[in-house]
Amino acid sequence: MLLRRRARFSLDRSRLQKAQPRMNDAEEHDGEREVRDRDRPRSRSFAEDQPEPTAKLVPVEGSGLSGPFIRRPVMTVLVTLSVIVAGLATYGKLAVNDLPAVDYPVIQVTCSYPGADPTTMANNIATPLEKQFLQIPGLDIITSTSTQSNTSLTLQFVLSKSITDAATDVQAAIQRATGKLPIDLPSPPTFTKTNPNDQAVYLLGLLSDTLTDWDLYKYASTVVAQRINILPGVSQVNIYGVQGAIRIKADPSALAVRGLTMDDLASAIKAGTVYSGAGQFDGAHRTFVLQPNGQIDKAEGYRNLIVARNPTGLPVYLSDVAEAYQGVQDERISRFFWMRGFKPPGSVVVLAVSRQAGANAVEVANSVKALFPELRASLPGSIKFTPVFDRSQTIVNSANEVKWTLIIAFVLVVMVIYVFLGRATDTLIPAVALPMSLLLTVAVMYMLNFSINNLTLMALTLAIGFLVDDAIVFLENVVRRAEHGESIVKATFNSAGEISFTILSMTLSLAAVFIPLVFIPGLLGRIFREFSVTIIVAILASGLVSLTLTPLMCARILGERRAGHRRAWMERHTSNFIKRVIAAYGRWLDKFLDRAWLTVPILIICILGLWFFFTHLPFTLLPPGDSGFVRGVFIAQEGSSPAQMRAYQAEVNKKLQADPAVGQFFTLAGFSSRTALSQGLLFLFLKPRGERPPIDQIILRLQKSLGSIPGMTAVLTPSPVLQISVGATSQTQGQYAYTISGIVPGDVYAVADQLLKKLKQFKGFLSVRSDYYHDTPNLRIDMNRDRAATYGVSTSAIQSLLRNAYSQNYVYLIKEPDDQYQVILEVKDKDRAHPGDLDDLYVRSSTSGNFSASGSGGGTIATTTGNMANLVPLRVVTSTKEVIGPQAVNHLNQFTSVTFNFNLLPNVAIGDATKFIEDAFAEIHPHYPTVQGIFQGETLVFQQLFRSLPLLLLAAVFVMYVILGILYESYVHPFTVLFPAIVPAVVGGLATLYLFHSVLSLYSVIGLFLLLGIVKKNGIMVVDFALQRIDEGWDLRSAIHEASMERFRPIMMTTLAALMGAVPIALGFGQDAASRRPLGLVIVGGLIFSQLITLFVTPVIYLWLEWFQEHVLDKVPFLRSKHTHHEGEPARGDGEIEPEPAAVH
Repeated sequence: MLLRRRARFSLDRSRLQKAQPRMNDAEEHDGEREVRDRDRPRSRSFAEDQPEPTAKLVPVEGSGLSGPFIRRPVMTVLVTLSVIVAGLATYGKLAVNDLPAVDYPVIQVTCSYPGADPTTMANNIATPLEKQFLQIPGLDIITSTSTQSNTSLTLQFVLSKSITDAATDVQAAIQRATGKLPIDLPSPPTFTKTNPNDQAVYLLGLLSDTLTDWDLYKYASTVVAQRINILPGVSQVNIYGVQGAIRIKADPSALAVRGLTMDDLASAIKAGTVYSGAGQFDGAHRTFVLQPNGQIDKAEGYRNLIVARNPTGLPVYLSDVAEAYQGVQDERISRFFWMRGFKPPGSVVVLAVSRQAGANAVEVANSVKALFPELRASLPGSIKFTPVFDRSQTIVNSANEVKWTLIIAFVLVVMVIYVFLGRATDTLIPAVALPMSLLLTVAVMYMLNFSINNLTLMALTLAIGFLVDDAIVFLENVVRRAEHGESIVKATFNSAGEISFTILSMTLSLAAVFIPLVFIPGLLGRIFREFSVTIIVAILASGLVSLTLTPLMCARILGERRAGHRRAWMERHTSNFIKRVIAAYGRWLDKFLDRAWLTVPILIICILGLWFFFTHLPFTLLPPGDSGFVRGVFIAQEGSSPAQMRAYQAEVNKKLQADPAVGQFFTLAGFSSRTALSQGLLFLFLKPRGERPPIDQIILRLQKSLGSIPGMTAVLTPSPVLQISVGATSQTQGQYAYTISGIVPGDVYAVADQLLKKLKQFKGFLSVRSDYYHDTPNLRIDMNRDRAATYGVSTSAIQSLLRNAYSQNYVYLIKEPDDQYQVILEVKDKDRAHPGDLDDLYVRSSTSGNFSASGSGGGTIATTTGNMANLVPLRVVTSTKEVIGPQAVNHLNQFTSVTFNFNLLPNVAIGDATKFIEDAFAEIHPHYPTVQGIFQGETLVFQQLFRSLPLLLLAAVFVMYVILGILYESYVHPFTVLFPAIVPAVVGGLATLYLFHSVLSLYSVIGLFLLLGIVKKNGIMVVDFALQRIDEGWDLRSAIHEASMERFRPIMMTTLAALMGAVPIALGFGQDAASRRPLGLVIVGGLIFSQLITLFVTPVIYLWLEWFQEHVLDKVPFLRSKHTHHEGEPARGDGEIEPEPAAVH
């Protein structure tokens, strides 16, 4: 074998002493006693307690990689202490988050154009921007949603694109598009970097029964948000409230009587308030800076503003034609906050604190909470603070659950070792090796800038079961040699030379399993890279500890096991039991070797089982878990008024308050950033999990309760514990999404109607809706251009009049040192309630009458005559018609699109839903070939994962084969190790999922990869010892039989240790452990089934492949192996001895 010097055998004691490292005097005396003890007949009591050796021990040349660490204990101890200090010091510095920090190249662009309908927003705003954005290199997907007055675009770039470079490109694209956007945009489009998977770490509520919405929002934005924003690790603070504004509501009739129009009023307001510099006076001795006080910042000042003068010179005040008051920026938005046990406040503002990429979420939340005393001291006593949602607590609880799982797994593993070895001192060695491996892993995690999150903690928990494998194998080999009469020190040196290669093979091949996971492409690969690297580092750390610290502890701590030494009670009883089990296994193995043909049907059944379970198990990405947080939307009939939405909101509030599982909630109606005005949002925060049913039962109950409200529907979506999504989709109306798009809008909408009907036939949907709402009431205003020209009325004058009357656009922006807010002009509420109210508007003619007036936007005060001679009724030059139109216009990569959002019933797999959707679309697609469909968000990630799953598994197997082939210098021995172990393990894991009615999820896939690495250890231990026996001159059957017997105890120990490490996960310890349960089920079921099969099948496969090597491959010189044993040829070695093979019965 390469990479290792093979053992050489000699009966010459002097030659042994030359080959062995120089021992101290005590070791030499032990060697002399050993020879005497070997010649001396054993006592009966010892023979009863001690298992008979199955083969003569032979000296081993060299002490492998572990020799220096055994001979230099001070160095080993100091290195170990250094690892302990480094691990403990870095553990407290690791960030604590729910998911690894990943730089998502996702950018959100928003633009507001008050008064514009969705089609106008799509054509005038979205399309020009999309044309420029599509020229950016590295852009993957762009989606846009255009609603009333708002357009929102989401740009998702390829993961290789730097978010900084993407932001630069987006800024340049916006600049290029500026010339093609409406010239009267209030402000240019803005963009923000977003992370679709990074939820706010802390939600803080500001409540008051006495302050107005204006005042409370001002305190929240100028005091609280600004103070939180400067905390370390805080990225931004989003304020959910309504900003204050001065609202001016005009009376069209009063304006007309005075010969004024809405444009005149807007011009007078703009001319009456100015905030700018004026220069300075430079005197002989002093300089004066001029501060003109031209800005009006109070409603009272606007009420007293002179907007015109009548012919007699008397002023016309704004209060004569309009009312002005301190209000809010958007009066259509209605907010309601409720907390169980407290009276609902009069005003509420919620602040959402987000962390910077890579920042410690728990520390950010704690720093926000630590700021409360300072904030309370700087705010009026009428403002109350209340924590709405503390996500850091969820992260800490989830991490603590995983930590407890880790501790339980550790205890179970140590118990397994104690039961097999029977001595507390023996158990101490792997018990120390395990935390040492973890501490070394933690230190490396800190060096790699990893965090403590659900995935890295899960990696450490899974590693518990096999981190002690290498230590167990080394320890068991030392004990075995000691039981055959060697001293502990000598047994340790011999084991170091004998077992180092086995440990190296086990470590490298196990780590190789996870190498393909490191290179998973896409978003999922980014997220799971920390998991993969962490578990690889833990495996390598385990192998390093087993080759350094474990040998030293064996030489210094283990008690003697030679004749005459008293053994512990547990050791005596377990030793006899294990001896009987090994004897029984040997008899059954003989029978199976005599009936080797049974291997064929067993493997055929396993292969058929792979096909059956992969085709019958439901697939899903991640179980949602129970985060205690639910988001939702309630949807009313299209065109519902703000008053009607507030009525629906009140009904929703009553239903939510009546549910005993709801701890607090926050609802908004009329929120139009990503939803239409006929939709409302709700955010539910449930009671602690010990005080309520599971979240899926609560959602079913609330869905039914809210569905009983006439005229509206509700969609509730649980927030997953681990959210893995992409940016170019919205989860407002469902967790999963499917989008159709095409160049012909009519075809897209036709497919949308047909597809929605088909989707409603699937019984597994809790809810399914599309974002295609096309029955929104519209009032189309047609301009009679000939008549307008006759009256001297331009189209732009009509357009300006309508915007000033109904768009709620601001006419002036008030600037203050700590804030800015708008002055909004519109007609009174009673004058914009019905289509007929348009008749009350007048537009100024540019040709009729003899008045001196400013016109639109002149910035002067009009002079009136008290009559309406130069005003033209709007109804004279326009006509109206009630039509229906879209509530929103959506684009995917600039093409018209419709997205279907859906949620699933409990125990319904996403794989079943995706298949149904694809089949339904395939039936419609031939009639509309230009329409295409793709999954979005989490569904897209799911498809990418499970389409690449077979390739990932094959890649893992191939990497293990390559490493084992190099180590063994053989083409067939890796097959002996891998094939009879992997196939039964995967079948056993899948069968366990099937029996427990579980699903094949991402956790299950991780379990399958773990199985690939764990189960092949059994084959490595057996094959490695069989090759050693062949080197000693044994025939094939005797060698593999003897190796199976010799390695039975360490195989059982490592398998049970790995199994016990997964038992807490399989049992679902912890409140949210049910989502990780499939992972434990796969490992437990796969280990048990694989163990039963491989103990008998591996020896047969070994014999068959050795025959194949000898009779087929060795005929080809290029494929000839140096390890093939040919009958009648001398065994490999120096030929100095011919060991006497043990009889095999």
